[in-house]
Order: sequence, then C-alpha cells, then structure tokens
Amino acid sequence: MSAASGIGISPELSDTFSSAVDSKNIRFIKVAIQNETLVPVETIEVSGSFDDDLSQLQTLLDDKQAVYVLARLDEPPSEWLAINYVPDAAPVREKMLYASTRSSLTKSLGSAVFTDSLFATSKDDLTADAYAAHKRSLAAPKPLSAREKEMEDIKAAEKQAGFSYEGSSARKNHIGTGHSFAWDPEAENAMKELGATETSRLVVLAIAMESETLELHSSSEVDINQVGAALPKDQPAYAALAWVNEYSETGRDVLYIYSCPTTSPVKLRMTYSAGSGSVARAIETILKDNGSAFVVSKRKIETSDPAEVDEAFLKSLYEFNAPRSAGGGAVPEVKPDRGFARPKGPARRR
Repeated sequence: MSAASGIGISPELSDTFSSAVDSKNIRFIKVAIQNETLVPVETIEVSGSFDDDLSQLQTLLDDKQAVYVLARLDEPPSEWLAINYVPDAAPVREKMLYASTRSSLTKSLGSAVFTDSLFATSKDDLTADAYAAHKRSLAAPKPLSAREKEMEDIKAAEKQAGFSYEGSSARKNHIGTGHSFAWDPEAENAMKELGATETSRLVVLAIAMESETLELHSSSEVDINQVGAALPKDQPAYAALAWVNEYSETGRDVLYIYSCPTTSPVKLRMTYSAGSGSVARAIETILKDNGSAFVVSKRKIETSDPAEVDEAFLKSLYEFNAPRSAGGGAVPEVKPDRGFARPKGPARRR
C-alpha cells in the first residue's frame, strides 16, 4: 500500500466538483497534480450515455502523462467513478506520486459519491468494452481457497438442511426457502427409551437422504468398550450414549457422539456436519421433555475414527478420572501447596 503523498485539493477543484455534482451536466473532470496541488485541468459535458462518452477520453488523455479522471455515471447520476490513469510510458516518479495521492483525492471530495474506481495503464482500458469487462469482474464470485470453498459448501448445506427436532408428527415443508426434518417415530421412541434405561445403552441415528428424515440405525444395551464397534465405519452417524459410569459427578450421563469417518462420501459429510448441532439440541429436548433419569452432558464427542471410542477414550473427557467417593462426587487428586518458589537466577560465569 502506497503511503499518502500529503498533496491536497485546490479550492478550484473543490468548487468545480461541487458545481458538477449539482448541475448533473458534467461527464468528466480531468485532474492533475500541479505545484504540489490537485487542480482541475479540463471538463467535458454529458453528450450521450456513459458508454458513448467514454470514447472522448481517447483525445482527452496523453499516452505519457498520468492524470485522474472523475466520471459521472448514468445510473444513478449522483454517483461517480474515480479513474486513475497511469500510462506505462509515464515517468517512474510521476507514477509513484499519483499512486500515493489517489486516496487523498476521493476522500477530500467525499468518498460517498465515488461508488467505483478504475485503474488504467492505457487508453485501451477506458473503452466501453473494457468498462463492461470491469463490471463483470466486480460481479463475479471472488476466488476461494480450498478451505474457504469447503466452508461455503458446508454453510450452503446447513442453510438447505436446517435440521431441527419437530417430533414424529412433523411434516416436511417444501414451500418457501429451506426444509424442516422430521424424526422417524421409531427413532424418537428409541431416544425416549434411552432416557428411561437403567443400564448403559447406545442409540445410533442416520439420515435417510431421500426422505430427509432422521431414522433409527440401531438401539441396544452396550458394553462401554464396544461403543466404537457399534458405530458405522463407512458413513457418518449421530449417537446418544446413556452411560452408567464412575467418573462423573452424577454417575449417569448421556453423551452425544457425532461420528464422521474420513472415508465417508463428501456429500454425506457436509450434510451431517451441517445438522450436528441441531440434532444434539433435539436429543436434549426429547430427554428433558420425557423426564430422563440421565443428565445430558455438556461434553460432546466428535470423531473421525469410530474405533477409538472406548472406556479409556470416554474417561479422558472428564476432568478428574478417579472413582467417585461415597457421596457420589469425584475425588480429585490433591497436590500439596508448595508455596511460591523463587526462580533460580542464571549461573555465574567463571
């Protein structure tokens, strides 16, 4: 970014531009730097459309002299285009001077009226066809990195999906923008049963892509070291694990698991990722509304390797890993207070 040159506008330029804004009959104002000041050199009146009048710049500009051109647009006529014309044949010092002054020009005259800017290095850049190409470039989507493209795809999938819990009686609405996804009755009932169980139980949910419905993949009592094996290995899944354990304060938790193996198809990965948050909230709502004996844990599990989910993995989620005391709370390791230890200074040189 070029540093500001410190060159300001002259009173003549200020008056000329103010009059042009009010009169609406001036198409171009040619501006040059003279005696360390921005001054108006020539004005051209509106004679046709903006595209037609652009041809007049071919005679207004010099092949070796840098200048600014302030151009009134057609729609709306109150908006202006700031043209920074710096031909390749211009002296290097002049190029640098005009580059470092262009922001000062528009700010001094009022940035609000300049809705577009154009940098030109030859007269060929200031034709009707060249300006049309400039407008197409502005309207075109900005290039995205691979990560930005992935995030855009996820946002689009999330906007299209709009997962939310609406119960088994909900119907998908295909009118307007977006969808709402119902729960299959079997999936909803399995989640209610999970909240009433007295043992460790796992409910695995999947999305039926054609009907856009959350369906039950499996529901069963589970040995905690077999949770990973019960999750699909080749496609994403949502799961709720009711865990009777000795590591949490309550000893009875429901853990939400979002499993997305790296080998899953890209479309499924995007769709499941978009709906993960709302499905977790829906599970919490179902359990709360049905008086679940289990507490929904704030700890959420996301994994790309289902096989890693076992007791050791789940145990590591809790701050204290010691068994619960007789009163039910976790017994944290208590470290003796050693007080403040003064840091050792540097060793002395011999």
